[in-house]
Amino acid sequence: MTLSQRIASIDITRALTMTLMIFVNDLWTLHDIPLWLEHTKPREDGMGLADTVFPAFLFIVGMSIPYAVANRIKKGDGTWALVRHALERGIGLLVMGLVLVNGEYLNEGATGLSRGVWNAIACTSFILIWNQYPAGWPNVRKYVLKAIGIAGLLLLVSVCRGGEQAQGFSTYWWGILGLIGWAYLVGALTFILGKGKIGVVLGVWLVCMAFNMAAHGGLIAEDHPLRRFLAPVGDGGLAALVLGGTVASILFRDFVEKGRRIPVIGWLTGIAAGLLAVGIATRPVWGISKVMVTPSWVYICSAITLFVFTLVYWIADLKGKGDAFRIIKPAGTDTLLCYLMPYYAYALMGALSIPMMFPWGGVPGLLKSLAFALIIVQLTGWISKRGIRLKL
Repeated sequence: MTLSQRIASIDITRALTMTLMIFVNDLWTLHDIPLWLEHTKPREDGMGLADTVFPAFLFIVGMSIPYAVANRIKKGDGTWALVRHALERGIGLLVMGLVLVNGEYLNEGATGLSRGVWNAIACTSFILIWNQYPAGWPNVRKYVLKAIGIAGLLLLVSVCRGGEQAQGFSTYWWGILGLIGWAYLVGALTFILGKGKIGVVLGVWLVCMAFNMAAHGGLIAEDHPLRRFLAPVGDGGLAALVLGGTVASILFRDFVEKGRRIPVIGWLTGIAAGLLAVGIATRPVWGISKVMVTPSWVYICSAITLFVFTLVYWIADLKGKGDAFRIIKPAGTDTLLCYLMPYYAYALMGALSIPMMFPWGGVPGLLKSLAFALIIVQLTGWISKRGIRLKL
């Protein structure tokens, strides 16, 4: 099996996750939909389908790290070049997350911009800065476009007024992209500095989970400096999701490279079953909560993602049915662009005064949100083919 074939399983799982993310993020426009599809309340013990999407994405980020690092090593990158690239990628996600979060808290009157316009400028700036421009383009043209993107972000930061107090640009929280950035940095730097050794990655995973359990077990005070320091990675829980994906990926690659394509299914399924059992068994201790990033939630969501990946691997790689997922392929190969596309869609709806809340509920409403997600994915593919591909 070639390297690209092995990555196909990860790309497809990522595509499924991103498509599902767009779908659940559109549920706010509907009414009368099943509660099991939505997010549970912050301190409620339980989770809906929407609560499994973000952790699944983090787990897949972790699974991608060994392949991404291997590809860069083939291009000649040494350890510090790899570290620099990881830092650049992580910082880029932090910047995007903070800008989009300030859009959520935007005081439109004080800023002089609507939330839709803010998001459109922000996303366009991201694209200008991080687009993978054609190799044949003159460097001057690339630098000018990147400079325009940077200027766009600086403009937003300068005019930003948020909340009732109309305060300036602030760190309310890091946003989805920012949280991904922090967790990615922990996973990527662990893998790089640990020379890709599974023992090192597993050890850091154990430390993160131990801290997460101790924090939720009341052994570490909420105002402890370590908890404030690790807050962006959910008391270690979000980082553990990425690290868990990396451990699974290392095992997967090792098995496949040795030609043990069938046995790896048993190993991954067994690990997923173990994680699920631990998550369910410890639920009475910590409860399940995405917002609180409880240990049980981390274990259960890691298990679910690993189960899904194993199933995709069996269907796409072992059975050769990967084309069945072709319709969502852009969500797995141009994921960041796909994530940004709904911001343009909602901004356009606002500009055209199209009601955000739809009168549809139940099955018709769910079909609308599913169609919206698939349209976004197809638009992403169409745009990508015309030269817009974000690369951090």
